Amino acid sequence: MNLSELSSQDIATLADSLAQHPDYRVLRRLVPRHSFLPTVPGQVLQKAVVLDTETTGLSAQDDQVIELGMIAFEFDPVAGTVHRILQVFDELEDPGRPIPTETIQIHHITDEMVRGKRINDAEVEKILADASVIIAHNAAFDRPFVENRWPFFEKKQWVCSIKDIDWKSEGVGSAKLEYLLQTQGIFYEAHRAETDCWALLELLNAVLPQSQQPALLSLLESLNQSQVRLYATGAPFDSKDFLKARGYRWAPEIKCWHRQLGGEKALQEELSWLKNKVYQGRRATVDIETLGGLVRHSARQGQKTTQVL
Repeated sequence: MNLSELSSQDIATLADSLAQHPDYRVLRRLVPRHSFLPTVPGQVLQKAVVLDTETTGLSAQDDQVIELGMIAFEFDPVAGTVHRILQVFDELEDPGRPIPTETIQIHHITDEMVRGKRINDAEVEKILADASVIIAHNAAFDRPFVENRWPFFEKKQWVCSIKDIDWKSEGVGSAKLEYLLQTQGIFYEAHRAETDCWALLELLNAVLPQSQQPALLSLLESLNQSQVRLYATGAPFDSKDFLKARGYRWAPEIKCWHRQLGGEKALQEELSWLKNKVYQGRRATVDIETLGGLVRHSARQGQKTTQVL
């Protein structure tokens, strides 16, 4: 059978038949859609923005944004459902210096494509004006970049679809956006800002496998959960392997291991673990940094307190 001779409907029918067989899975190309669920009378909706950037490199201090993609949409804050797309924004910006070759190989944005261009600051601020939350996949990367370029981003609450959903508890083996979309039967060409935003919207609309609630609802609930960053101050050197295996990360600028936690129960369990496994019952002090939605995933610090173990 020559597929080039078949109509689109014939190919779709073949794909549907193949998908019903237990030995096969079918992936379909991502098709952006501007409407997800209809509204009902009396339903109160809010506005959110999904965001993605492409940059000249990995350092928010030394590199620049060269593409900003945003999609504003309406959502139900109670049900966590996606409804109607309000606006799509994608613009390029000239960083004023050559884009590194290794970076171009990732996002394929060249010097010629950005030459003389500048992202419309007023339009960016207008889109954000009445948004209640900003959502990014790996917000810890995007947020410092956009806050450096547009300080008004600091005034918004952020959630991260990598860190603020417990994918491990949901039985999902990877938090990469391409992989997560494949679990929904969708594939796409990644590493351009607008395309990644459309992909993230589809993920937000998906139902999580274990909790059986929309991914967006899980993210919204995380805003109501206390999150902290726990610093294992003065941890013995020989405990580094325990800390690393536990999920702690090394901060070279302050020479300290730290880990982000959600909820008071998780914090108390971690304090007990540190006291017994790391400090081995000895008296110690640790720092606890409170992370609200206005500073979470940013390069800025939250409020710090010290606790004695």
